[in-house]
Amino acid sequence: QVQLVESGGGLVQAGGSLRLSCVASGNTDSIEKWGWWRQVPGEDREWVADIHRGGLTGYRNSVEGRFSISRNSAQSTVHLRMDNLRPEDTAVYYCWTSPPQTWGQGTQVTVSS
Repeated sequence: QVQLVESGGGLVQAGGSLRLSCVASGNTDSIEKWGWWRQVPGEDREWVADIHRGGLTGYRNSVEGRFSISRNSAQSTVHLRMDNLRPEDTAVYYCWTSPPQTWGQGTQVTVSS
């Protein structure tokens, strides 16, 4: 099993930056892909970015060029650097890994206009 703990959320003004972190524990050697998802109340959870074990990354169109995902394999940690934040980025952000598919508890990001 894998356990995930996120940190780094908070309140920021539009145009500001935040860095989310996710620390994995347990059977981390099994993880092939790390990712970040987000969810707004009443809406489906949506994929934001991911990074494969080999370093390949992917981003949803609306965050491309503003967000950057990185991984520190030695510390079993993945980060999401978010720059030029917009009010529409406001959501609960969840760390995700696979396999096995595992979710963190979520961290709130609020961007004020």
